[in-house]
Amino acid sequence: MLNSLHIENIAVVKSIDVDFNDGFSVLTGETGAGKSIIIDSIGLLLGKKIEKDIIRKGESSAMVSGLFSSLSNAALAAFSDAGVMPDDDGCVLIQRSVSRDGKSQVKINGRSVSLSVLKSVSGMLVNIHGQSDTYALTSPENHLPILDMFVGNGELLEEYTTLYEQYESIQKEIREISNLEQERIRYTEILEYQIKDIDDMKLYEGEEEELVDKKVKIKSSERIMKQSGFAYKALKGSEKGSVSFLLDKTSAALSSLSDVLPEFSEYSERLRDILYQVDDIAEEVYAVIEDADDDPTEKLNIIESRLDKISKIKRKYGLTIKDVLNFREKSFAELEKYKNSEDILNSLTERSEKVYKEALEVADRLHERRVRSAKELERLVCETLEFLDMPKVVFLISLKENAEVGRKKLSKYGFDSVEFLISANKGMDAKPISKIASGGELARIMLALKSVIADKDGVMTIVFDEIDAGVSGKTARKIGIKMQSLAKSTQLFSVTHSAQIASLSDSHYLISKSDKNGVTETAVKLLDDDGRIAELSRILGGINVTESQRAAAVDMLKEREIYKNK
Repeated sequence: MLNSLHIENIAVVKSIDVDFNDGFSVLTGETGAGKSIIIDSIGLLLGKKIEKDIIRKGESSAMVSGLFSSLSNAALAAFSDAGVMPDDDGCVLIQRSVSRDGKSQVKINGRSVSLSVLKSVSGMLVNIHGQSDTYALTSPENHLPILDMFVGNGELLEEYTTLYEQYESIQKEIREISNLEQERIRYTEILEYQIKDIDDMKLYEGEEEELVDKKVKIKSSERIMKQSGFAYKALKGSEKGSVSFLLDKTSAALSSLSDVLPEFSEYSERLRDILYQVDDIAEEVYAVIEDADDDPTEKLNIIESRLDKISKIKRKYGLTIKDVLNFREKSFAELEKYKNSEDILNSLTERSEKVYKEALEVADRLHERRVRSAKELERLVCETLEFLDMPKVVFLISLKENAEVGRKKLSKYGFDSVEFLISANKGMDAKPISKIASGGELARIMLALKSVIADKDGVMTIVFDEIDAGVSGKTARKIGIKMQSLAKSTQLFSVTHSAQIASLSDSHYLISKSDKNGVTETAVKLLDDDGRIAELSRILGGINVTESQRAAAVDMLKEREIYKNK
């Protein structure tokens, strides 16, 4: 349930803090007092779109927060799936703020979450039914989910949805391959050309770097030859003056003295080791000299030509040789797909048929459950409508099986299509709700449906925003009685202009506005008995409230206890 609501800098609201009770609550007030702001603020906590002009004039930001408790199992499951858990008291605090520059933030129990996470969990906290939601009842696509909620098809629908999504995914692949088949020849030729173009180059990763390195060396060949030649001659190339010659002679000289100076033997060995290293370096330098080309121009031209070809192919297929080779592999895979499209299509068709049969089996079970429960839902809604002063209206559910050539056609919820029909009078043909029901009748049908399925959707708080529009008198009183009954198991709010409904509530909140320093501000006040009498008298009265209107208000409040105890 919604325990409390804080609104700050939204429209004409400067700052409001209001605590709510369980049971049946009504919000009343003069037109334009700000009742819609309360409902819109609750809507923001459910993830509704933030309008640009929502922030109070002169303020830089706005914020709304709501504290929820006594969460249903369905709500707890939704929060768990989203990775957000209630606090130790089982409460959830949702905060949503927006700044003038358009930046917004959502927090649940102090943790920042995305708007999509908020939407995934908030739907299990509050249902808001306004006049637009009531008119949504005229759209047949909204009828099947209502029937499924009454049936309790949630788990079975999840099983079906998994299979149906697999089926649709395979069907999409089949359509793609079938469409591609029409252009298979053209694409095959393009892919074959691209693959050959790359293969002819005989590229390998690192080749470009190697060529650039060789290019640098060739351009420096004269300096390399000069310095390498000098180094080789100094190390080993000179018979008597080279480092190698001198080390050899020095090592031998020291060795000859080892009989009288034993430590010279170690010195001789150490010089011998250095000699070996010098010889190795000399051989490496000599190899560079042997590899050198007297005329490097031809070799340089070959490298430049290769680098140019690599540059051109990179412009076609990728930024690097690795990208080009990856492009080649992807093209090859696509080519194989085209060449094997018939085999792939046959395999996908077999998989499609297998998944279709599995999904159809679950859809059959959904259909059977819907057929069994449809009559019961019809009966309960008709009973409720009769109480709501629509005794002659017959509520019917049209349940049809969708089919395509030779078999049942699967869709999001199975193969059924559902539409709610009503007959204005017994014996008359039933027609779609959209063609017969008035605004007042739609509101009562919505209330009837909600009262029947209220304990099945797991939502603990319902808000009816002027659902009683278009009705008055005895009918409005009965709508209030039905709300009063529904509120025994659900926290229920009603924004209303009807004294017949407002007087039946457990809690009555007055929304009012006043001018402070030339600025309009909205306030919310929980009324005591005297306040309720005064507000009900205002709703019942005209310009001036009479004693008879006050007496009628008192009678209405007394009568409330009678209905509540029934």
